[in-house]
Amino acid sequence: MPYKFNDARRDKFPKAKYPVTNCSEYNESLRQRGDVTIWVSEDVVENWASPRRKTRGGQARYSDLAIEICLTLRAVFRLPLRQTQGFMRSIARLMGIDLVVPDFSTLSRRGQGLRIAQNRRAASKPITLIVDSTGLKVRGGNGWHEEKHGTRKARKTWRKLHIALDQETGDIAAAELTTEHVGDETALPDLLTEIDAHVSRFLADGGYDGQGVVDCLEDRFGSGIEIIVPPPKNAVRGENAQRNQHIDAIAEHGRMNRQTETGYNERSKVEAQIGRWKQVIGDRLQARDFDRQIAEAKIASKALNRMTSLGRAEYGRAF
Repeated sequence: MPYKFNDARRDKFPKAKYPVTNCSEYNESLRQRGDVTIWVSEDVVENWASPRRKTRGGQARYSDLAIEICLTLRAVFRLPLRQTQGFMRSIARLMGIDLVVPDFSTLSRRGQGLRIAQNRRAASKPITLIVDSTGLKVRGGNGWHEEKHGTRKARKTWRKLHIALDQETGDIAAAELTTEHVGDETALPDLLTEIDAHVSRFLADGGYDGQGVVDCLEDRFGSGIEIIVPPPKNAVRGENAQRNQHIDAIAEHGRMNRQTETGYNERSKVEAQIGRWKQVIGDRLQARDFDRQIAEAKIASKALNRMTSLGRAEYGRAF
């Protein structure tokens, strides 16, 4: 993060430590993440088959819920499609449920355009929304082969993941996957359509500094929303009153004081969520088709929210 406190002499100060204060509860929540009963309930057999169509066309054998459960297991346990089929088949056998598990080609085909119903917790009051983006790999190695043997480096493709985080609950309020050519400001309107709660504060980095972001937020949540986006060093006053206030406060009191006063440092929570995504789900998309990659990102977002609901770590500073 730029503009850190005492950047020139940070090595002179001991680093603060924040140990976990609810170790037993948090450890139990981590154990539950590997419990298959968390991801596959006993009443799944009731909704496994697809409801019968009343119009012309072929009859689907499996419901969207069945496909979503299998793809969720794939995302959580990082399994290829064939191993996902075998894993789900073994779970059904151990649970004593008579289920016909979709084969790997069906999972791949039905994953395209799959609608995912998110399980976000309802907010009782206006929330603070923190937004950021990161890149996810699609294909290509880690560069070791090219560095070792001096071959020509392969052209790699990646996707851009945009995340909106609810500061209070820690849930991913919205997740949008785009190509690498889509900017943060361009992806924001589609990202906000997934949010059904009222937003009172918006936190983001300098990539969201623009009048288009202000117009989008005010149209979606009203003119009373507080927008905390740091302007660049060479920013000049314009028509936006909140942005002018930031510019004047930075010029008078300094950028670090302004970040502390506005709570901008809370933006580190969405960066931690991105790191959690890449550690738990992975930094690489398994699907190859873009529509399937969108469904994969939605499923991963829902799985992470489910893990958050099991329990979160609480930290306290050790003096």
